[in-house]
Amino acid sequence: MFREVLSGQKLEGVRLEQLSVLSVADALHHFAGLQVRDYGGIGGIKTINVRSMGSQHTGIFYDGIELGNAQNGQIDLGQFSMENIESVNVYQGQRSAIFQSASDLGHASTVYMRTRVPLFQSGERHHLRLKAQYGSSDMVRLSGLWEQRIAPTLLLSAHAEGLTASGKYPFRYRRLNYDGSVAYDTTATRRNGDVQSLHAEVNLIGQQEQGHWKLKAYTFQSERGIPGAIVNNVWHRGERQGDSNSFLQGLWQRDVSSRYSLRLQGKYAYYATHYQNRDTTQYMADNHFRQQEAYLSTCHVLQLLPEWHVSVSYDFRFNTLDADIPLFQTTYRQQHLSALATALNFKKVRAQASLLQTWSSDHGKRAHSPSYRQCSPALFLLWQVHPVVSLQSFAKRSFRLPTFNDLYYTDMGNALLRPETATQYNVGADYRPQLTEGQSLSLRLDLYHNRVKNKIVAYPKGQQFRWTMLNLGRVDIQGLDFLLDYEGTWSDFQYNLTAQYTWQEAIDVTSTSDSFYRDQIPYVPHHSGSLTTGIQYRQRYSLSYSFTYVGERYCQQENIPFNHLQPWYTSDINLQYRTERWRWTAEVLNLLNQQYDVIVNYPMPGINFRLSVCAQF
Repeated sequence: MFREVLSGQKLEGVRLEQLSVLSVADALHHFAGLQVRDYGGIGGIKTINVRSMGSQHTGIFYDGIELGNAQNGQIDLGQFSMENIESVNVYQGQRSAIFQSASDLGHASTVYMRTRVPLFQSGERHHLRLKAQYGSSDMVRLSGLWEQRIAPTLLLSAHAEGLTASGKYPFRYRRLNYDGSVAYDTTATRRNGDVQSLHAEVNLIGQQEQGHWKLKAYTFQSERGIPGAIVNNVWHRGERQGDSNSFLQGLWQRDVSSRYSLRLQGKYAYYATHYQNRDTTQYMADNHFRQQEAYLSTCHVLQLLPEWHVSVSYDFRFNTLDADIPLFQTTYRQQHLSALATALNFKKVRAQASLLQTWSSDHGKRAHSPSYRQCSPALFLLWQVHPVVSLQSFAKRSFRLPTFNDLYYTDMGNALLRPETATQYNVGADYRPQLTEGQSLSLRLDLYHNRVKNKIVAYPKGQQFRWTMLNLGRVDIQGLDFLLDYEGTWSDFQYNLTAQYTWQEAIDVTSTSDSFYRDQIPYVPHHSGSLTTGIQYRQRYSLSYSFTYVGERYCQQENIPFNHLQPWYTSDINLQYRTERWRWTAEVLNLLNQQYDVIVNYPMPGINFRLSVCAQF
């Protein structure tokens, strides 16, 4: 009934199982148009940057409700294990479906993570899955999933997972002086990257004749070291971070009549962070940060004609941040988002237009507590010019508020920061030819231009938890995304090939007087891509290979040789054997032992491995 105008990128099912992915961040390496910012190792923070817009322009949704972090806007995707994730979707602009909350319309891009929904055969009432995994850096991970049919229309799933790792791995460190001579060239062991974490969630799912509902309780507890940057010949840091994140969320949806549908959803979240820095050469700290979030949303869809739908949605979000830093004042932020959208669905043409109104205000005992009002329009079009060819385009304006850290913190904030506004234009084509039985092919090409005004950029400030914030002014971004997806069968074999390539030019055009005018902004490569191929025999044996490439880029605003970073690439192999109840997996990651940094001075692991066994009952 509620069709998407433009489809997004998706990984699900067998494809996810064949990839060597530990977390959602690992899976996102295989999507076009984005970079994963990885600070190294199992416990390193992992965020994403989609089409060079910055991580705060990307909304992260877990089972349909957005994950929030008003403190710094960073959602650490390394915290979300793939063990209970059924699919990961990435949308540019927004998910162009008419039935969605106002928050869904408020981002330049969105990532949707969906947990498994229990499926039972006739006569089945419960499932149990147990998994044990061991790997490099002394990593041990144990997980369990219980699924229960309580009643014909009531399902329960409970998932728990524990992880421990020393985080140690060898690496080579080589740096040059300004004149090109070698400053350092040595090998060492990465330390203070240990992590211990526990994740648990319970999902209750109810099916109704004209709708459904879902209730989720989630908790994540972790204690980890922060290895920090290797600068000034310092190899070991004294920073540590503890996280205690919990939330309760619910969704209820019903088709009230054949023409009217209603959705209600809400959430309460409590996030506590304990940051310590015991390094006597830096500013020593022992601070606790506490966030709370309350969220309510309602969405109404009305069918005016068989081909015409309209929707009205309203979201309210309330955030607080408190800390035990001397002289810190508790900050409150309330946001009201209201949206009006309409969609037309004809045989060959689909279109959606939306208008989002955002009003936000901050409160607290501060000299500068701003409020913002912004209107964000969007238009999405698809034209099915041929049964196997479609043309698609969209234009959108989005709005990104400065976070609490951006604005208020004395040692990292900037109270004079202006909010970002972004304008996006995209045109693309999708080709899906009809092949012989058992084969499918999909080709997609997108060209895009983004313009970001008052772009907020964060740089690590010696310590990973703390940042330096500044407005770049204006950034122009143009790029190309190409995706290829092929599947086929031959006799008892199933095989697939997925490839994606991205070209991007993201340049600072703030002022002609700047030395970095029209230079590529930090950490954005001109060329990047990935390739994944796999083969499966009789549903028992499977072998897959993944290759990821990131081209040259620069670590500072000026594109000079001293700031230049070499390209890097990794190769991963995944081998599986499965029976009716057991699945054995062996993985070799970074097979060619590539020595590289995603973020300068944060070396990544070389060749490493994982072994796992999974039993299902």
